[in-house]
Amino acid sequence: MLEKLRPLEPMLVDGEPEHDNCGHILRGSLAAIWEWISHDLLPTMASDYAAQMRPLIAADNQAQIRKVAATFQTKVYKYLESALTSPEGADRARAKLATYTASPSVFGDLTKMIVVLRARDALARLNSELPPTIVEFGQVQVAKATALLDAFGRDNAAALPFALALVAMRLKTFWQLIRLATEAGPSRNAADIAVTPCAVVVSMVLDQLEDKGTALRAALQNNCIAVAREILIEIYDAEDALQACIYRLDQSDWGIRLHNIMSAIAADVDAEVSRFPEEVGHVLESLNLRRRHSLADRLTHMASKGRDAFNSRVATCMKLVGQG
Repeated sequence: MLEKLRPLEPMLVDGEPEHDNCGHILRGSLAAIWEWISHDLLPTMASDYAAQMRPLIAADNQAQIRKVAATFQTKVYKYLESALTSPEGADRARAKLATYTASPSVFGDLTKMIVVLRARDALARLNSELPPTIVEFGQVQVAKATALLDAFGRDNAAALPFALALVAMRLKTFWQLIRLATEAGPSRNAADIAVTPCAVVVSMVLDQLEDKGTALRAALQNNCIAVAREILIEIYDAEDALQACIYRLDQSDWGIRLHNIMSAIAADVDAEVSRFPEEVGHVLESLNLRRRHSLADRLTHMASKGRDAFNSRVATCMKLVGQG
C-alpha cells in the first residue's frame, strides 16, 4: 500500500462493485481515484508530493515519510470536500472518474475515502485501543467495544461504519458484529434495533453475506466443491444468527434483503445439485451444513427424505410387478 493511501488499508475489500459495502472501500476503486487526482484534479500537488517522497523513501526515513504523507492526505481530502460540495462539482467528479473506470461504486468509494482521511487519527487511535483479536464476543467484550465506539462516535459520527469495520476484522466470524446492535437496544425487535447507533452493523453483515454468495458462485463455477461447502456453512451460520438474534426480522427491510440473498444462494446450490442424479446425492445437500437448525427441523427434513425414498421404492416395485 502506497503511503499516501495507508489510512485506507484496514477498510479495503475485494468485493462486487454492484452493491455497496458499508464501512469498506473497494480496493479496485483506488487506482481510478488516484489517476483522477494525480492527472486531472491536483496534478501539480501530486507531482510535488512524489518528488518530495523519492529521497525520503531512498533514505528509508519512515518518520518523515509519514509526516509528508499525512500533510498530503489532509490537503487532498480538504480539496475534495470543497470540490464535491455542490451538485455540479459532484457531477463533474463522476464524469471524470467514469473515464478511468466503469465501476458504479467508484464515486461512493471516493466519498468514503474523504471520510476515512478526515477521521484517520481517531481511527488509528481506536485501532490501537482494540485488542488484536476477539476470540469470544460475549457481553463483556461487547460492552468494552461499545464504550470505545461511543467515545469515537461523539466526534466522528460519519466515520462510525469504518470504526465498526475495525472491530469486525478482529472477530472470529463476521456475523458476530450484529451483537453490537442487539445488545444496545431496549429489545431485540428489528424496529428497536434499527434506531440504535450501531444499527448499521446489520447491513454490514448482510453486505458480507452477499459477498459470501458471490464467492460461493465462483467456487461452484470453478468446481471447487470443498471450498464451496465451507463457504456455505458460513452462510448458513450467518443466516441462522440473524434470524435468532433479531426478532421480527422478516417484517423489516433487513429481512427482505436477507430473503433475497438466500434465494439467490439457494438457486446457485440447486443448480449445482441438479447436475447429479438424485440417487447419487451431493455434499452441498448435507443436513450437517446447517449446524444450528433445531431438532424439529432436522426430524422434519429426515421424515421428508424418508417419505421420498419410500415412495421411490414403492414405484420401483410396482414397475417390476407390472413387468412380471
